[in-house]
Amino acid sequence: MNQPKVKYSLSNWDLVTVNPNYKKWDWKDLFCYWGVNVQSIIGFSLIASLYTIYSLNTFVVFFGTILGSLLVYLFSNLIGAPSQKFGLPFAVLLRSSLGFRGAKFFGLFRSIVGIFMFGIQTYFLSKAIGYLIRILIFSIDNSLLDQEIFLTFLLGLNIIDWISFSGVIIFQALIFSVGIQFNKKLINISAITVYAGMIFFFFVVLLSDVKVTSKAFIDILDFKNFLDINNLVPLVTVAGTIFTYFSIIILSFGDYSRYVKDEKNLEKGNYSLILNLIIFSFFAVFIVIGSDTFLNQKFEDLDRIFTNPTDIIGKFDNLQITIAVLFFIIVASASTNLVANFIPSQYSLINSMPSKLTLKSASYIISIIGFLIGIFWLTFLSQIGILSFIDTFGAFFGPLFGLIITDYYLIKKSSLSNKDIYSVEVDSAYYYSKGWHIKATYSLILGFIFSASTIWNVNLMFLQSYAWIIGAIVTSITYYLLAKE
Repeated sequence: MNQPKVKYSLSNWDLVTVNPNYKKWDWKDLFCYWGVNVQSIIGFSLIASLYTIYSLNTFVVFFGTILGSLLVYLFSNLIGAPSQKFGLPFAVLLRSSLGFRGAKFFGLFRSIVGIFMFGIQTYFLSKAIGYLIRILIFSIDNSLLDQEIFLTFLLGLNIIDWISFSGVIIFQALIFSVGIQFNKKLINISAITVYAGMIFFFFVVLLSDVKVTSKAFIDILDFKNFLDINNLVPLVTVAGTIFTYFSIIILSFGDYSRYVKDEKNLEKGNYSLILNLIIFSFFAVFIVIGSDTFLNQKFEDLDRIFTNPTDIIGKFDNLQITIAVLFFIIVASASTNLVANFIPSQYSLINSMPSKLTLKSASYIISIIGFLIGIFWLTFLSQIGILSFIDTFGAFFGPLFGLIITDYYLIKKSSLSNKDIYSVEVDSAYYYSKGWHIKATYSLILGFIFSASTIWNVNLMFLQSYAWIIGAIVTSITYYLLAKE
């Protein structure tokens, strides 16, 4: 589709205000959106670990999880409301606070983090595909995998790994670039499918020994000493951990809320995050506890409790269960990749070159860079501590949030000019200083320094779970003091 021929050079079909007739998302769609964000391998392992490994009171973990999700709910409503009202994605909304050049520059940090995580998650997603291919080959002839062609490696990958990784990259590039309405269907189908998979796995574990697995789960529900003052720090720590897990998606939540019908559906849909966490936590903890009890009976004493679903199914040693669970893992990983990494990167990338990029061309750029990241992940990138540098780019997310919220609600009093936000004219409201809002940029960098210090300063690393919030508060206060009349 050709770009709109208008005098506003920052306009783009994929960035323009959403027509009210196309605002078709309701609270049920947001339920699936939050479900997809919860339903990841990392999410499963994180929640199961909090309940089973760290010797924390069960209800401390539960209420800490609720507290963390309430913070996510509150911040998602704040950042999602202006996008829902004006139909703008995060990167375009950012122009009102930073100027169009500032939004191009700092908005790209969301793409950098998103593309990098897309490449890594695609690499691990392809490993699950590779396992299925190996199972298929082994079932045909168990000696085939010993052939030289399967024992030759390039960059730590053999031919099966290359085929699965390349196939997953191409598939995602083609499917994810169709458009947001199609992606909504993918999100909804994925959320329902993964929950169906968890119910399946739940019954597999439960029916292995109903009495023993049920008793093991009930035994961890310990309310004793819950009101002890010493539980306050663990409660806050759990809340911070849960918030940190979701922090990457809060900033760009407007990329989805812009399609929500009205503010009522937005708030109701965001409440469903809490419901998703409760449902997911129940299944994850029961599966882990029940599996551990059953496996300890079968193998006597295991040296550790398994919280990763791939480790659990490996111990069950059942081919049919393994195939089924790998399928659900693939669906969950792909949909999380779409929601948390791919779509936010699309919009931020298009915003950097709105007159040249489309949804498809941005998708191909993301896929090519993601491909390069994935193939070098095992042998190079994972060895040099690259994630610390990616975390450093992510340290801008909290400050960016604080800037947008303070500017929109306190400075601009919830008012925006849809016309000027796409204009580069000197007299437009968001031109500022040649496209840069100096006060906002200064506030943002100051907040970033505080946020990033929790990553690089060993004396402040204990605050890393709160880096996002610290950066948001510092930027918010600084900007308000500088920008208020």
